[in-house]
Amino acid sequence: MKFRLAEFKDIDEIMDIITKAQNYMHSEGIPQWTNGYPNSDTIKEDINNGYSYILEENEKIYVTGSVSFDGEETYEDIYEGEWITHDKYVVIHRMAIDMDYKGSGMSTKFLKEVENLSKEKDIYSIKIDTHRKNKSMQKFLKKNGFKYCGIIYIKDGSERFAYEKILEK
Repeated sequence: MKFRLAEFKDIDEIMDIITKAQNYMHSEGIPQWTNGYPNSDTIKEDINNGYSYILEENEKIYVTGSVSFDGEETYEDIYEGEWITHDKYVVIHRMAIDMDYKGSGMSTKFLKEVENLSKEKDIYSIKIDTHRKNKSMQKFLKKNGFKYCGIIYIKDGSERFAYEKILEK
């Protein structure tokens, strides 16, 4: 397995994974990733900013996600709880696995690679959010050591459950 920054040549395959994830969420009644978000312009912006990462093997992409060390404006205010730390953190957005491989452990592998990248940068906190109805993501986060911290509101005003994981030094 190889964890690397995505390139423009990867956009079609990344969008295929995202479309499958959008279809899954829609079928489960999860109103997340709707109205054409995320789209290829979102992924192009992630690539331009150096945020878009993939986990691949034999030139097939299994997991994609946006990994940023630049903070997250919508995380500045948290309600009905609080962040565990107030230090520097990495934020993961738009994480998706090829739905044909859901439950394979590849998402955990992607997360471990993000943890390694974070530690290399001397950052020991990972923050992420998901929709209240996205039970499979919440289960994944708890299984991988994330703690529920409270509620944040994304730019469109939608509520999200916020999670944080502290990494060992």
